[in-house]
Amino acid sequence: DAAELAARLADEERRLDQFKAGDLKVAGAFGMSYEQLADSARRVFRRLAVVPGRDFDAALAAVAGGMSAGDAWDALDELVDLGLLQDSAAGRYRFHDLVRLFARERLDEESLAEREALTGRVTSWLLRMATMAGRWFEPGFGRPAGPDPDLAVVSSAEDAELWLRVDVDNWLGALRSAAVSGQHSLVLDCAESMHWFSDRWPHASHWHEVFTLGSEAAAALGDLAQQAAQLNYLAWVHSVPPSDPQAMLRCATQALDLATRSGATAQIAASHQSTGRALLTLGRLDEAAAPASRAAETFKTLGDIDSYVQCLSLIGLCRCDEGRYNEALDYFRKTLALIDDEESGMTPAIAAQSRPYALLRIGQCLGALGRRTEAITTLTEAVGLMEALHPNFRLAEALESLAGLLAKDGRTGESHCT
Repeated sequence: DAAELAARLADEERRLDQFKAGDLKVAGAFGMSYEQLADSARRVFRRLAVVPGRDFDAALAAVAGGMSAGDAWDALDELVDLGLLQDSAAGRYRFHDLVRLFARERLDEESLAEREALTGRVTSWLLRMATMAGRWFEPGFGRPAGPDPDLAVVSSAEDAELWLRVDVDNWLGALRSAAVSGQHSLVLDCAESMHWFSDRWPHASHWHEVFTLGSEAAAALGDLAQQAAQLNYLAWVHSVPPSDPQAMLRCATQALDLATRSGATAQIAASHQSTGRALLTLGRLDEAAAPASRAAETFKTLGDIDSYVQCLSLIGLCRCDEGRYNEALDYFRKTLALIDDEESGMTPAIAAQSRPYALLRIGQCLGALGRRTEAITTLTEAVGLMEALHPNFRLAEALESLAGLLAKDGRTGESHCT
């Protein structure tokens, strides 16, 4: 019956054997196609079974096959022609699930040492690619000074982001594999490189796992400062809506202990910042501003103006939630002044990303103070800038604030359009 068949198919090792009509098995049909392949195409076919994700491109196929990109293209074309791979217009290839199982069986044609070397090579390549791509988004990093000739060409931040998004199942699978096999430095390097890129993809579900693996790798290496950093990133993950402020607080508290023990001043400040944000989210306004202020003072002393501006904004949010709008407005205007000052020391890309959010908060404060005309002007500017941002997940909040003020001003037609 259907339940019995489902139970049999659940066993991946025997799944291929369940598909047969009389004496004919699906595996036999795959085998006939496999035997028609050139040796190089057979090698690529069976070795692609170790790719962690559901699809891949020619660059990864070349790494798995141990061949040039040109030879990999030829082998992939042959595999598609014989129905052993599916291709797409985007240059991505994938196995049918049953064909992947057949490829795994054929991988036994290689020795255990060869299979282990293959897995190590693919894992290492994917993590080095991910680390290189992630570092494009670090302030002051960008294009690597000495690109690795073994890696695919990533010539822009746009290329890096596309690769990280499209190949997420592959590099995340490699990260898991490296963690299991104890390659702690490789795991930590990759997780650390994702810190800035994660801001561009905040609602992705995998960041919790990435930074958890990073924290565990740092712990295995005995690097308390890096473990604190990864825990602070985890606190950020829990701040993304729908947030979990209790989890934020736990991560920040653990990070603060580790950072204090290791003397990592920047991570101590980051822990205070995360604590303040968690307390604000929990509505503990009387407690939230103090750690945010401590973080602001430390970041200013360290010359980290990017983080200093974030902390000033956090203090402003505390004052705003307390109903102290004039004080909040002062903080938000101070952040905007630093953002607009090219000599302030802010990273230009971060300043450009931060400006519309500062305008949003200023507009909201002005609106709360009854200064409606100024508020509408400011919020209109914020909306215009946010529409060009990526990501622009505060745009809905800005539009809602602007629409409410337009309605109060009697401009209902514009309010509806907004």
